[in-house]
Amino acid sequence: MTPQAVLAQPFTLPNGQVIKNRLFKSAMSEALSDRTCVATPELARLYGAWADGGIGLCVTGNVMIDKRALGEPGNVVIEDDSHLPALKAWAQAATRNGTQCWVQLNHPGKQSPKGLNKETVSPSAVPFRPEMKMMFATPRELTEAEIHGLIQRFANAAAIVKKAGFTGVQIHGAHGYLVSQFLSPHHNRRNDAWGGTPEKRRRFVLEVYRAMREQVGPDFAIGIKLNSADFQRGGFTEEESLDTIRALADAGIDLVEISGGTYEAPAMTGVKASKEPVKESTRQREAYFLAFAEKARKAVKTPLVVTGGFRSVRGMADAISSGAVDFVGLARALAIEPDVPKRLLAGQEPREQVRPLKTGISFVDKTGLMEVSWYTGQLKRIGRGQAPKPRESALWVFVKIMAQQAGLGRKKAPKRLRAT
Repeated sequence: MTPQAVLAQPFTLPNGQVIKNRLFKSAMSEALSDRTCVATPELARLYGAWADGGIGLCVTGNVMIDKRALGEPGNVVIEDDSHLPALKAWAQAATRNGTQCWVQLNHPGKQSPKGLNKETVSPSAVPFRPEMKMMFATPRELTEAEIHGLIQRFANAAAIVKKAGFTGVQIHGAHGYLVSQFLSPHHNRRNDAWGGTPEKRRRFVLEVYRAMREQVGPDFAIGIKLNSADFQRGGFTEEESLDTIRALADAGIDLVEISGGTYEAPAMTGVKASKEPVKESTRQREAYFLAFAEKARKAVKTPLVVTGGFRSVRGMADAISSGAVDFVGLARALAIEPDVPKRLLAGQEPREQVRPLKTGISFVDKTGLMEVSWYTGQLKRIGRGQAPKPRESALWVFVKIMAQQAGLGRKKAPKRLRAT
């Protein structure tokens, strides 16, 4: 088969849902809610562009389950069905042309900037590393009752997503957010039923999955984004990740997206946790986490996707043909070229290549924060009906963000940014 023919193959998930091709749009933060955390027409325009661009399965940016716990300004929040019309408009645009669109449901836990919420919570009160304490507060440890309440919030949000017309949900269990924090022995230092052993640390994610499944039934897709590892000393390891994948597979999860890292060690952006050079064999294979996917494939039959690092039609097709993954995940490429799936499915290379973003400011460039902000800006442009700017200066974007935040600091905070 030609590379484009490999990418064009449909795939049927365990729940019976058919994905029209092997191209998977991974979650990116859009920050396009209104001041009350409701989905806007800009979101519908953005996801309509991707649906028209040929993607098979599209996952939204992180949608929060609790208005008291935003990950960043501009997050959509789903707590009840009071804003169902806005969600329905978003879903209708996102599922055009036979596109499947899942909502990524998330809670930031401790990983939320200072001043955005009244407080941050986590499995344990573990602070960030010293150079990040200026941006992130030390969280409060969750109580048993709060943990059960959060599980129910995930489940309720999934039910509303289904009601709105989306075709699935994805649990965000990666990148240092709350589910990832429960899984990590670095962040989760509890000695009760929710921590102390790998089995207890993964109880939270399994309970979230089970509660969701009870709400949406067997035919609605539930996937998860999971770290292969945290790349932090004392953090979530590959061995624990494989055991978590096995447990989720046994529970009935429909799809596992493999990623890695946190804001403190942003491997998902291509920033290496060590200074060792990348092996040439790894570079040729393009994807950051493909070697781990091969281990996961030996452990489970559950459909797998790897996101991060893919650059060429051949590299994507080879990953699928090898049997390691069933889909290839694209994210940043879709922010600078929304219709790139059509080119890939025609056997053409992307017009634009994802490039490293550097401001020249060391502490900024060592985190994943600039990556998030720069690409969020591109998504906002598409949502406004404008073309992306693939070569926009990262330093200029950083300066604009600092200026905007300084302006907010001199004014009364918008209602959406005040604690509720």
